[in-house]
Amino acid sequence: MQIFVNTPLNEALRQKLRQQLPAEHTVFFKVEHTEEQQRAGFRQSQIILGNPPAAWFEEVSPDLQFWQLDSAGFDGFRHISLSGAIVCNLADYFSIPCAETIIAGIMAFYRGVDELTLLKAEKRWVGAPLRFRLNLLTGKRVVILGAGSIGQAVKKMLAGFDCDISMVARSHPSANIHSPEALLEVLPETDLVINCLPGMAKGFFTAEMIDALPATAVFANVGRGTTVDEEALIKALQEKRIAGAVLDVTETEPLPSDNPLWEMPHVVLTQHTGGGQASEDEGKVRFFVKNLTRFLEGKPVENQINLSRGY
Repeated sequence: MQIFVNTPLNEALRQKLRQQLPAEHTVFFKVEHTEEQQRAGFRQSQIILGNPPAAWFEEVSPDLQFWQLDSAGFDGFRHISLSGAIVCNLADYFSIPCAETIIAGIMAFYRGVDELTLLKAEKRWVGAPLRFRLNLLTGKRVVILGAGSIGQAVKKMLAGFDCDISMVARSHPSANIHSPEALLEVLPETDLVINCLPGMAKGFFTAEMIDALPATAVFANVGRGTTVDEEALIKALQEKRIAGAVLDVTETEPLPSDNPLWEMPHVVLTQHTGGGQASEDEGKVRFFVKNLTRFLEGKPVENQINLSRGY
């Protein structure tokens, strides 16, 4: 079988992947070919690693058997219909780095690290006056939107800060809030909202919910930018109806240069780096080899998804 690798692996990882795959399989690396060759290689492949352009699937091989995405999200592929092919994502792979990023951003906000970093660049000492504007994460009343792997990782990390934690999900056993109506009831008493929702929850966190937050509240987002009413969020920040925001994701990415979020001192932007780590691609290769081996041996694969259902 031919394996089409869309993920732009470096030469060392390409060689490593070749060595770990059965010799009877041909590996076609997108980065080693012209655009015309890439499309032809994709059409001829029975196995895919990575996230090719969605439009390419109009000409996907009818013999496609296994597709391993190199992302957790797959909103852009939900319209694709594949007959008989097994599709998997990286559902749990990014959980810990995403959780660490959003917690780091929140800590930077509360402890003034973002402001202190700017002062360092200016070589300007402020010191004492800053101390009395700093805040604590410890003991905060936190609502986590989403009880999936990222939400669970965030909850685990927050446990060390003695936070009062609630989770929102329709039916997950870890959640204690199961509807938008129930969420609205607790928001006025919430210090921190951490959004971990996937793209399929588009528009979940509404303007009404933002308006329900107290002026001291912080909104953090490591899910998807489309799951919150960003216009309402920006307005609330401009009018100082909430204390601030920590955003790994935004509705449009890259964030346009004229977006007001860039210039807000009470907003931390981490530029959708949440899932990143130095060995990210190496881990993707490792997971692909393990999951493909399970598939070829007829064993249950990990993180199988249904594109049309969104999970």
